[in-house]
Amino acid sequence: MNNELLKELQWRGLINDCTDIEGLEKALDDKPLSLYCGVDPTGDSMHIGHLLPFLLLKRFQQRGHKPIVLVGGATGMIGDPRQTEERQLQTMEEVAHNVRCLTLQLEQLFGEAVTFVNNYEWTQGLSVLDFLRDFGKSFNVSQMIAKDLVKSRLETGISYTEFTYQILQAMDFNHLYDNYDCQLQIGGSDQWGNIVSGLDLIRKKQGHEAKAFGLTLPLITKSDGTKFGKTESGAIWLDGKKTSPYEMYQFFINTADADVIQFLKYFTFLSQTDIENIEAQFTAAPHERLAQKTLAYEIVKLIHGEAAVDQAIRITDALFSGEIADLTRAEVEVGFKDVPGMTLAEDLTLIDVLVAVGAARSKREAREFITNQSISVNGVKQNELSFVVEKKMAIDETFTVIRRGKKKYFLVKHT
Repeated sequence: MNNELLKELQWRGLINDCTDIEGLEKALDDKPLSLYCGVDPTGDSMHIGHLLPFLLLKRFQQRGHKPIVLVGGATGMIGDPRQTEERQLQTMEEVAHNVRCLTLQLEQLFGEAVTFVNNYEWTQGLSVLDFLRDFGKSFNVSQMIAKDLVKSRLETGISYTEFTYQILQAMDFNHLYDNYDCQLQIGGSDQWGNIVSGLDLIRKKQGHEAKAFGLTLPLITKSDGTKFGKTESGAIWLDGKKTSPYEMYQFFINTADADVIQFLKYFTFLSQTDIENIEAQFTAAPHERLAQKTLAYEIVKLIHGEAAVDQAIRITDALFSGEIADLTRAEVEVGFKDVPGMTLAEDLTLIDVLVAVGAARSKREAREFITNQSISVNGVKQNELSFVVEKKMAIDETFTVIRRGKKKYFLVKHT
């Protein structure tokens, strides 16, 4: 393999399968290639599990190739079949809203040097008869049923609507080949059947000499077998209102040692030399967590920008050290939103606050914690039994952060 980009993708572990690796290598060497990746607007934000194919698209962009991002306003009306059950259909208004939201997220990732398309544009005027005559005739039902995902749904049932999804996606590839000279579709390994359907349609419509390719990425799995991109509280969203930059930073900084180097290869644009240097330092001193810190920094900066990742690091460092007095009200709200808390309408003794917020089971235990210097208020240890938690001493006169021991935090909001 002579193509440097494909060599890099193999080193990163980003190639799961390719319909014609030798042909793709030659095409990449011949001229800048147009390629696309798509996402359906089933929600108003992508999550971290959607990100990898688009990062791959961006790697092609950085090597001078021409990326096309497809947000599927038409396919989003149908829904890519899931392994388990039929999708709940969305209204046209919901789909249109989601298209706008996802397009904005992807524009932030790619900048202006990318072509955005919506497959609703070339399907909205297509009649049922035209669909059946011009496209349905090109698909063999036996081959459609043989696709892994369709096959897995036959026992529980699959609607004709979702069954025809692969035709719609094939139409996309054919349209982009015909109108944008797009020769490559990339997607996750679960999209292999849809990609192959698109290639078959291109050859039937454009002739067997048509040069088009499909490339899939591996399914991301963690070393412990659990699903990547999920936490106990749900998915890690790219929308900062759904998952704050701090929460995203925490997700990646807690990556297991066994996974972190591979995730650096997957999710960052650091060079092979940089990653190998990080790996060497990480192997020598894993307790310093250089690999995790680098991974979290690079991803949050990519998605949310440098100011957001700097704030995430500031909150993280404050929680680790307990020195939180310099945090802003907004940073406290983000960093401590999941800790036990209470609302306080008037000033109250620290002993009573500890009991009320759940930091102590009784006033006697609260006094013991204070006397033993186990309690900090806004980063300052308190050993005075008469200490009063006052609004005027709170962070921005809004929050008082109480720490018991080294790790247990509690939040008081003053009204």
